[in-house]
Amino acid sequence: MKASMHKGGRMVRHAALVVAGAAAVMAATAPIAAAQDKWPSRRVTLVVPFGAGSVTDAMGRLIADRLQATFGQPFLVENRAGAGGMLGASAVAKAEPDGYTLLMGGNTTHSAVRALFKNVPYDPLKDFTPIVRIGKYPSVLATNPSQPFKTIQEFVKFAKANPAKLACGHGNSTGHITCETVKVKLGIDMARVAYKSNPPALQDLITNNIQLMVPDFLTGVPQVEAGKIIPLAAVMRERSPLMPKVPTFHETVIKDFEVAPWTALFGPAKLQPATVKQLSDAVEKILKNPEIARKIGLMGTELFYMPSGPFANFVADDVPVWHAHAKTAGITPQ
Repeated sequence: MKASMHKGGRMVRHAALVVAGAAAVMAATAPIAAAQDKWPSRRVTLVVPFGAGSVTDAMGRLIADRLQATFGQPFLVENRAGAGGMLGASAVAKAEPDGYTLLMGGNTTHSAVRALFKNVPYDPLKDFTPIVRIGKYPSVLATNPSQPFKTIQEFVKFAKANPAKLACGHGNSTGHITCETVKVKLGIDMARVAYKSNPPALQDLITNNIQLMVPDFLTGVPQVEAGKIIPLAAVMRERSPLMPKVPTFHETVIKDFEVAPWTALFGPAKLQPATVKQLSDAVEKILKNPEIARKIGLMGTELFYMPSGPFANFVADDVPVWHAHAKTAGITPQ
C-alpha cells in the first residue's frame, strides 16, 4: 500500500513538473509569437524594378527611409532592373504575402506591361495588392545639343529630311510609347533603342550615342540646366512649372497627346488588410510632411495620394488607357 502511494506520489509530482514545464515554454514563446503576429517585426525589402538613379529609385529610397523611421524596422531598397520592369515586379508577385516584400511600381509594371510584352510572367491585376498611389511624373522629349535642331518643330523637319538618321532611346513605358507615337503620328523613320532603365539611356543621350529620349524631370532638369541636353516638348497636356518655357506636344505637333506616368506601392496578392492599412496610413502621413513634399517636388514628382481601394480601381481603369496609347503608337506586344 505504501509502495503504491509512493508510486502515485511520484506520478503526481511528474505530472506537475510536466505542466509547469509546458507553462514555462508557453510563457517563453509567447513574446516570439506576438512578435511574429505584429508587422513588421523584421526587415522589409522594397523592390525597385529600375536601376539606381532613376526617379522610381529615388522615390523608393525616400519612402523606405521614412517607413523605417515610422515602424522602427529596416526597410531596404533592392534594385532589380531588367525586362521593362518585369524582373522586379515578378519577384514581388511570387513573394509570400506577409508584408516583408513590397514593390515600388507604376504604369510601366502594371498599366502598360501587357501592351508592350507578350510573355508577362505575372498578372498585373490579380497577382498584386495595390497599397497606395504616391505621385505622378512629368516627362519631356530631349535631344543632344550637338544636333542641328533645337525645337520640336525643327526636329520634325530634320527627321523627315533625314530618314533613319536618328535613334530614340527609352528605359520605361513612357519613353517607349513616346518614341513610337512620334514615329507614327509624325511619319518619322528613326530607330528605337531599349534600356533597362532611364539613367543609362540618359548617359547615352549626353554622349550622343542616341539622339533622343524621354528623361524624367529628376534626372532631366539638372542636365538641361547644365546645357548637356535640350528639352523639345513635354509629354503632357499642360506645361510643367519645373520647365515652364518648354512647350507640350499637345500645343505644338501632336494634339491631345499626353502620357501620364505614376508611381505607387504594391504588395503580393492577398496581403493582409491590416498591413495594407498600416502602410497606406503611414505613407499618407509621410506625404503630408512639408519637408518630404518639398523633396518629392524637387524630384519632379507631383504628389497624388490614393489609398488601396480607390487605387485598385484606378489601376484597373488605367490599363485600357495605356493599351490605347500603345495602339495609337502602332505598338504590338513583343
